[in-house]
Amino acid sequence: MLKSIHHAAIICSDYAVSKRFYTEILKLQIVAENYREQRDSYKLDLQLPDGGQIELFSFNNAPQRLSYPEALGLRHLAFSVDSVESVKAYLIAAGIEVEPVRVDEYTNRKYTFFSDPDGLPLEIYE
Repeated sequence: MLKSIHHAAIICSDYAVSKRFYTEILKLQIVAENYREQRDSYKLDLQLPDGGQIELFSFNNAPQRLSYPEALGLRHLAFSVDSVESVKAYLIAAGIEVEPVRVDEYTNRKYTFFSDPDGLPLEIYE
């Protein structure tokens, strides 16, 4: 019945900062960018290499939400990478704080976490 995740939607606090982070730092390609005048809101569709998408929204006065990895709700977004160490080094060189690399006790694969400009936890998983 379900085949894959089509997209994940993120509401950001500063559209320009988040757009730069996702397009220039994470290098996601822009599919479409629309300004919705009636909402005074942007919607940016970003393409992941596997065909999935991230939708980046801006809304004036959006309420704050806890984004700690152990809070109820979405825990984090995880991206598959070929090398956790090389992506971690790239992120650090770009000024992004990255946690120490861990090894999944069940799969024996490497992973680590970093955050987007609004503190949304993001994971890279080898």
